This record gives sequence, structure tokens and C-alpha cells, in this order.
Amino acid sequence: MSEFGSRSAPKSFAQRRLESLLTDPGVTFNGNQPWDIQVLDPQLYSTLLLNGSLSLGEGYMNGSWECAQIDEFINRLLRSPIAQNHAFLSHALSWLSAKVFNLQNQRRAFQVGEHHYDIGNDLYRAMLDPNMVYSCGYWADSDTLADAQKAKLDLICRKLELRPGMTVLDIGCGWGSFAQYAAEHYGVEVVGVTVSKEQAEWAENVCRNLPVEIRLQDYRQVEQQFDAVVSVGMFEHVGHKNYRTFMQVVDRCLKPSALCLLHTIGKNHNRMGLDPWTAKYIFPNGEIPSMRRVSAAVESLLVVEDWHNFGPDYDKTLMAWFHNFDSAWDQLEHNYSNTFYRMWKYYLLCCAGAFRARRLQLWQIVLSKGLSDQAYRRPA
Repeated sequence: MSEFGSRSAPKSFAQRRLESLLTDPGVTFNGNQPWDIQVLDPQLYSTLLLNGSLSLGEGYMNGSWECAQIDEFINRLLRSPIAQNHAFLSHALSWLSAKVFNLQNQRRAFQVGEHHYDIGNDLYRAMLDPNMVYSCGYWADSDTLADAQKAKLDLICRKLELRPGMTVLDIGCGWGSFAQYAAEHYGVEVVGVTVSKEQAEWAENVCRNLPVEIRLQDYRQVEQQFDAVVSVGMFEHVGHKNYRTFMQVVDRCLKPSALCLLHTIGKNHNRMGLDPWTAKYIFPNGEIPSMRRVSAAVESLLVVEDWHNFGPDYDKTLMAWFHNFDSAWDQLEHNYSNTFYRMWKYYLLCCAGAFRARRLQLWQIVLSKGLSDQAYRRPA
């Protein structure tokens, strides 16, 4: 018996309705499987019917439910009818906001840096690999997170055909991991731009003896041309109203024969907006692009030379991040609340479940101006 009363009490309409939607994926409320949700507050059922994913995330943050394997619960949940039928109102409001407003304009560009990336380098040092790479690793021939991230960075350099002396623009440079790797291993000069003060300071420090310039700057303000352009894990903050502008910046910054590599999460549908809980607590103003919107932004401007999907690798990456975060919590908890722990745990495991369910993808897209008469070959 929980503090809220016996689970043998009569089931409410909301509970019965939700249980009927969960039959296909084999998820049971208060069941015996590790992916079954254990409801500790019966009010959760009605709030889930009303607010869907927003209430699900907030309910976990405030302790209204528990689950031994949140990642697998989300995987199964996203494969069920409930993923298509619940929370119309909250998703409709998210869609309407994205439709009407430019949530990623230059005035708002630095909000995600302050809200997400500036919360504490101690957290990211504990969670990420030693090079502080905050994007999907490439696990094809890797067994550890560090190796998967190095393999990803090297794959990007080879796809861009980098050579010593080339200049590279890194849009959304993070903590400088790509700039450092490309400068050290490929002998290139890099200009990195970010909207995070913490990232900029960290990147300047790790790249201080390299031909790397780090700028606290919105991508729309970059004017000069480069031999290559790369953007890793930043396009998710651009927003559909700015996709064409982003591609115009890429076109403006590319020399005639140069290549651009865009590394981004992608979604399977064309609906606008972001999951309401994620937008509220994790990535304000974020939006995952669809293939159609990326293609429309590129059309008649750039040529798609290659489109590579390795979405399942993000499941492995996120689970590695969670295990690092969870293992380090004893050293982190004096700087963060227990509510933050539950929020961050839910964020990482939910994302892992979404990639496992194949609702999200990871794309590396190589773009050019189409001026070369040589066919592009993806490196092995």
C-alpha cells in the first residue's frame, strides 16, 4: 500500500482508458515487468489523459510514478496506439506556437545556451566522454563511448575531405571537441561559434594552442567563406522558420568547391513543434527537423551529396551518458536538486527509448554547391 491508498481501489475511467491503450506494447500499470509503470498517485491517470507527455514527465519529476527501466517503457509506449492518440491539446498548443512564432529568432538565440548548456560544466564532464562531445557517437567499430566519439569526429573529417591548411566553420561548436580534433589530426584552421558562454570559455581553453578561434556568436552573423562547414548537434535549435536562412548562411560561407556536413537528429513525421515536456524543461525553442523540411530548405540552393542514418547509435550513446551521470551523482548532488536528478534521468532515458523505437533518427548530410564534376564518395 502506498501513501495514496490501496491499488485495489476501483479503477477510474481515466485508468481504464489508459490501460486499454497500453495493451498492444505489453506495458501494464503496476505490473511485474521492469518496464511497467508503478503509479504512486492515482491522480496521474487523469492528468495523463489531459496533458499527455507533459504530465508523464512532470509526474516522474515529482515522484507520482516509478519504473525500473524508463528507456524500455518509453520504447514500448512509443510503439503503442497511445503515442498517436493522447494529449492532443498539449501537442496542438505546441504546434500552434511553432506555427505562429519564430521561436528561434536572433533575439531568442541565446536562451537555449543559458537554459541547457550553461547549467554546469561539472555535469557535462561527468556525463560525457573525456573530449566533451555532446552528440551521437559512431559505434560501428567501437566498444566504448570515448572510442565511439573519436570515430564520429574522424568520420566527419573524412566526409569533409579535410586537408592541412584548410579553413573550417563549426556552427554550434559546443565545448570545442570537433575544432580540437580537426586541428590536431587534420591540420586545419577552425572558427567555432556557439551561443553558450560556458561552452565558449571551455572551448577557448582546450584549443588555446591550436589554430582555432571560438566566438560567442549567432550563426546568422558569420560572413566570411571557408573550405568546409560543419554543424554537429546544433540544427535541432534552428527551427523550421529559419531552416532556409541556415542553408543560405551555409551557402554564403562555402567556397565554390567546399563541402558542408550537417549532423542532426531527425524525425519521421512533418509536424511542427517539440514534445511539450522536452520544450519546457530541456530544450526551449527546440525543434527536430523532418526530411521534408530539410530538403525544402536545401532545394535550388545546395546539392545533397550524401544522407547517412545511424539513429540506433544514439540509443547506445544516451545509455552510456546516463550510466556516467548516474554513477557520478554522489559527486554532483551537492550542486543539483533531487528533482533535477529525476528530470535529467528521465530526459536521457526517454531519448534512448525514442531512438530505440525508431521514432527519432540521426542523420549526417553532406551538402555542396554542386560545382564539382567529380562524384562524391562516402568514406568507408
